[in-house]
Amino acid sequence: MKLPTLAVHAGDRKKPGDYIPVTTPIHGAASYVYENIEDLDRVFGGERPGPMYARYGNPTVQALEEQVAALEGGDLAVATSSGMAAIHLALLAALTDRRKCVVAAKVLYGQTLTLLMKVLEPGGLEVHFADPCDLKAFEAEVAAAKPAAVLVETVSNPLLRVAPLDRIAEIAHAHGALVVVDASFTSPALLQPLSAGADIVVHSVTKYLAGHGDVLGGILVTREEFQPVLQVLSRSLGPNMGPFEAYLTMRGVKTLPLRIERHCQNACRVAARLKDHPRIERVYFPGDPAHPDHETVKRLFAHGSGGGMVSFELKDAGREQVFAFLNALKMVVRATSLGDVHSMILHPVMSSHRDLAPKHLERLGIRENLLRLSVGIEAVEDILEDLEQALASSSEA
Repeated sequence: MKLPTLAVHAGDRKKPGDYIPVTTPIHGAASYVYENIEDLDRVFGGERPGPMYARYGNPTVQALEEQVAALEGGDLAVATSSGMAAIHLALLAALTDRRKCVVAAKVLYGQTLTLLMKVLEPGGLEVHFADPCDLKAFEAEVAAAKPAAVLVETVSNPLLRVAPLDRIAEIAHAHGALVVVDASFTSPALLQPLSAGADIVVHSVTKYLAGHGDVLGGILVTREEFQPVLQVLSRSLGPNMGPFEAYLTMRGVKTLPLRIERHCQNACRVAARLKDHPRIERVYFPGDPAHPDHETVKRLFAHGSGGGMVSFELKDAGREQVFAFLNALKMVVRATSLGDVHSMILHPVMSSHRDLAPKHLERLGIRENLLRLSVGIEAVEDILEDLEQALASSSEA
């Protein structure tokens, strides 16, 4: 089946009895009972399928896991309570029984950097950083550090650089390292990292997968060989997604290919308009032929689409001018997330990268005048009108 068909059908229509629900229902039970104790014993022993305790598995959550694994071309998935729980679980799985060392992309989501530097590093993890878009330097760092795992994002947050995942995977595997990829900015509708050589792919389902601003959750997808360690970790740590969140995510995924197509079309129009605006200093958009990673985008992304994210810098703007622009917006939502049906904008220095020191932000190229826009699926004329009126009115303030 092709991806749009899998998005609609995968995971659904399990037969619990002499009927088949058209969509997977919400199973809210914490525990499950069987006709006789021998059946429960076989379930606990793995001799027959079936739920027994919600921390060990939930039918609604398992349906979502099957759906997303199918979209990513993976053998199995583990849904979690948040994207950060998913990336933590993925790193632990990649490091189990291996050297406690990671080479990570030097520009990552702020909380991922915090996880590495303030949680895992004090616990004994050796962390190195390198630019995955500079393959020579990245390979040199991997060769020197000899990590157990390499951690990159499909699109960096918030400067929207696109890592050449296929080349990164070749480098990592040549040096015995696993590849963990955060694909929250792309979704399987744009890129399937496992097919590019990744070992574990992670999503914040809060973003494009669920897509409607009503779910907090995460998911990781990988190969069958990781099933034993992931089972131990997930059952022991208990980062489970709830059944209601799984239900909402499944519903969102069904329209993912359609939404992504519209996100990408709108983002392309918005980036082009902002690039020509006199109040904009610089636009970051992977779909722009002038983007430094545009050739990687054309090679790896479905249809060569540039994604639904656009970052831009306001010309000669400090915090006061940035806030004036944000407050002038009437339709675009000023909130911390991305991938929703509605357009959303945030100020990374204030929000996603707030915990980083000013010198660190400067090294990463994240300045006070930078804004990150998640372009929604509204009529693009309305998005453009709101941005332009906000740029005009804030310049007069």
